[in-house]
Amino acid sequence: MTETLDIKITKTNHSRLHETDFNNLPFGKTFSDHMFVADYADGEWKNFQIVPYGEIGLSPAISSLHYGQSFFEGIKAYKHEDGQVTIFRPDKNAIRFNKSAERLCMPTLPEEIFIQSIAAVVDIDRDWVPSKANHALYIRPFMFATDPFLGVAPSSTYKYMVLLCPVGPYFSKTLRVKIETFYTRSAEGGMGYAKSSGNYGGSMYPAKKATEEGFDQLIWTDAKDHQYIEEMGAANVMFVLDGTLITPSTRDTILDGVTRDTVLTLAREWGMPVEERRVSVAEIIEGAKTGKLQDAFGAGTAATIAAVGSISHNGEEYFLSDPKTREFSQKVLRELDSIKYGRATDAHGWNYPVL
Repeated sequence: MTETLDIKITKTNHSRLHETDFNNLPFGKTFSDHMFVADYADGEWKNFQIVPYGEIGLSPAISSLHYGQSFFEGIKAYKHEDGQVTIFRPDKNAIRFNKSAERLCMPTLPEEIFIQSIAAVVDIDRDWVPSKANHALYIRPFMFATDPFLGVAPSSTYKYMVLLCPVGPYFSKTLRVKIETFYTRSAEGGMGYAKSSGNYGGSMYPAKKATEEGFDQLIWTDAKDHQYIEEMGAANVMFVLDGTLITPSTRDTILDGVTRDTVLTLAREWGMPVEERRVSVAEIIEGAKTGKLQDAFGAGTAATIAAVGSISHNGEEYFLSDPKTREFSQKVLRELDSIKYGRATDAHGWNYPVL
C-alpha cells in the first residue's frame, strides 16, 4: 500500500477565483490560488508543501539558470458533468518525468510522490477546473537545479514544483504548417525525448521566423539531412495516408507523447491499420499531391487534436481537405473528449480521480 504523502498546507487569505474571467483564458497566463513545492537535498525529497501561488526567492547563481538543468511536464485535469474532477493519465507523465530527469543528470521522483502531489494541489484548487466545453485545468510539474555554483557539474540540490492554469483550447483554428529544412530541434544522441527547457528555447528562433512567414507551426525533420519527419512544434504529428494511421516512431529525438499513445491505442482497438516508423517528407508531400493524404494533425496534451490545413515544403503549399470532413481525427477527438469529461466508459482506467 502506498504511503500517503505528508504535505504541509498553507492556504491563501485571498482567493483570486472570483476575479478571474473564465470566458477569457489565454493559455498559460492565468494561475490558480496555490502551488506545490518540494526540495531535494542530502539525497532525498523533503519539505512537501502546498502554498499560495507567488514568487520564490532564489540565488542568481543557481545552476539551472546557467547550465540548463531544468525540465517540465504537461497534464490536464477535467471536470465531469457530475462535478467529479479527474486527471488524465498522470502515471504516463510520471514515467516520462523520470526519463527527463535521468537524461539531465537530475534526481528521479517516485511515481507516488508525483501523482499525490498533483492530486493534492488540484484537490485544493478544484474550483479552478473549468466547467466549459473544451476547457480544462492545465497542470505544469517541473524541476530545476538550485545549487548556487558557477561550475559545469550536476547540482546537488533541486526544487520540484506544480503550477495550475485554467485553460481554453490551445489552438483555435486549423493550422498552416511548414516543414523545416534547415534548423534542427534535436539530433541523435541529444535530448529530444526529454521535456528539457533547452529544447524549447532552441526552437523559438526558427518558430519565430516561420510565424513571420505566416505559418502557425513547424514540422521538424531529422538533423542529418532533413528527409524524415519527427515532430510538430507543440505536439507529435500524425497522418492518415491511404487509410493507414502513420506517425514517426519514438527515438531519442522524438517525445513519447501521452496523447500520441492514447490515439494509437484507440486506433488499434477500432481496427485501423497503424504504422509507427520513419516517415519520409517525400511520401507525405506525394500523398498531399495525389490526395492519398487524407488527414494530418498534431496530438498533444496542450493541443489535444490540432488539425493541419496545409503543409508547405520548399516554397510549395499543399492544401488538405476540410478538417470537419475528416473521419478519423474527428472521431478520435470526440472519443478523447468523451473519456476525459466522463461521458464515455473509461475502459483503460485513464482517468485518475481527485477524491
